[in-house]
Amino acid sequence: MIHRRHLAAAAAALPLLPGAARASDWPSRPVRIISPFPPGGAADLLARFMAEELRGPLNQAVVVENRVGAGGTVGAEFVARGPADGYSWLLASTGPLAITPNLITLSFDPNRDLAPVAMVAVVPAVFCVHPSVPAQNMAELIALARAQPGRMSYASGGNGTTTHLFVELLKQLANLDIVHVPYRGSGPSITDTIAGRVQFLCDTLPATLQHIRDGRLRAVGVTTTTRQAALPDVPTVVESGVPGYEAQGWYGMSAAAATPPELVARMNREVNALLDQPALRGRLQELGAFPDNMTPAQFGEFALADRARWARVIREGNIRVD
Repeated sequence: MIHRRHLAAAAAALPLLPGAARASDWPSRPVRIISPFPPGGAADLLARFMAEELRGPLNQAVVVENRVGAGGTVGAEFVARGPADGYSWLLASTGPLAITPNLITLSFDPNRDLAPVAMVAVVPAVFCVHPSVPAQNMAELIALARAQPGRMSYASGGNGTTTHLFVELLKQLANLDIVHVPYRGSGPSITDTIAGRVQFLCDTLPATLQHIRDGRLRAVGVTTTTRQAALPDVPTVVESGVPGYEAQGWYGMSAAAATPPELVARMNREVNALLDQPALRGRLQELGAFPDNMTPAQFGEFALADRARWARVIREGNIRVD
């Protein structure tokens, strides 16, 4: 009987051995971080930062691959439908995981088909105008928009992105009539705002800060409830007469849902270890991103709560994406 029990236990363990071996050998070839937005925006900046910093701990090349479109859901679906082998990781963010699923019917379910891995950073956003716009602060921008209903335009990184919804939230709370001009990513939308083709935008601090410092954009309001150290003289939207306004983006790592739990746990440890390093935290904060360590379960709960929050904004604003 003892002999048979041992044989049964050994047989039961056999299916686990290949997976265990793969996990212990991982990574044995280059790893990809899929950035679902074009170069030039906060997502791409953070994806490249993480790729650079993970090469050492993983002892492998880590490359960034941009797969863009549909508010970030093209890249998200690519990871969700791809091999669950730990070699493709999504630079997850507010848009494709928390906003877009409330706007359109996707061919995949981010909650079911993607596994939360780690939070990377919470990212404030800032309202910026072209220097020719006669608004020195947020209150003046709101007054200007009210005086010219339907005439002012703002750029976004695309329908259903944070850069779209952050302004839509302002429209709801401040009762504004302004025109949305969507682009294929933050980079192109910032370029056209700098060129004066549109009058303002609301984009993340990492994507806009250097342009603000160079004088190509003028910051008029930050989206958080407190002022930002990088822009201490720029008021919050709440300070500017819009009570209840708060919006910020976030970026994390996700993987295909069937990715082995031990690989998810390993990547979570590596990301959190990086975020615990004071020098790296400082570099991220200089970019305008604020690290936030979480377990996979905590990150999953956070993303679900944010999705519910933006669902309310979309429903109350009757927002549609064609």
